[in-house]
Amino acid sequence: MANTFKSVTSGSIGTALTDVYTCPSSTTTIVLGASMSNTLTNPIGGSIKLAKNGTSAGEDDVFVVKNAPVPAGSSIEVMAGNKVVMEASDKLQFQSDTADSLDSIVSILEIT
Repeated sequence: MANTFKSVTSGSIGTALTDVYTCPSSTTTIVLGASMSNTLTNPIGGSIKLAKNGTSAGEDDVFVVKNAPVPAGSSIEVMAGNKVVMEASDKLQFQSDTADSLDSIVSILEIT
């Protein structure tokens, strides 16, 4: 089994749920950290959702955080010490309450 550390980024996320990371097939991924950054001069609310794949897709989707306040020009670390396990085709999605205002950084470990 190969272990590969990666960082995944996405910028200018707006009000639609945006797929930032999708776990590849035949892979288990450990989310080690997730940060949200506000690129505007006003506070925003940021959300991270885990969209599960499988027979219960949609029903098992959960928010890691929903509408967390992100101060103007600042960032927040959402995972701080916690880990989330993702299985093949699971998605990590980000969303802001304001258009084109959120940047994301996700640190992961892929196990293949």
